[in-house]
Amino acid sequence: MAPMQNKVICALVLVSMLALGTLAQSQTETCTVAPRERQNCGFPGITASQCTSRGCCFNDSVRGFPWCFHPNTIDIPPEEECEF
Repeated sequence: MAPMQNKVICALVLVSMLALGTLAQSQTETCTVAPRERQNCGFPGITASQCTSRGCCFNDSVRGFPWCFHPNTIDIPPEEECEF
């Protein structure tokens, strides 16, 4: 490859990494989900370790609602820039 192509590829990779990093910082997940809002992520008899290995939350303290459920995604507003 020509040296210019290497620089372009490196620049594109860097921009992509920065964009993905910003996206990851603007959202977070939480297992604090009201029982009525839980969306099933498992199957009958799933264990806590099986559930968490799927990237889901496990809480068997409330009967009649899914014990293995998807986490809530919370959008975090971007930090405001200070103007001087």
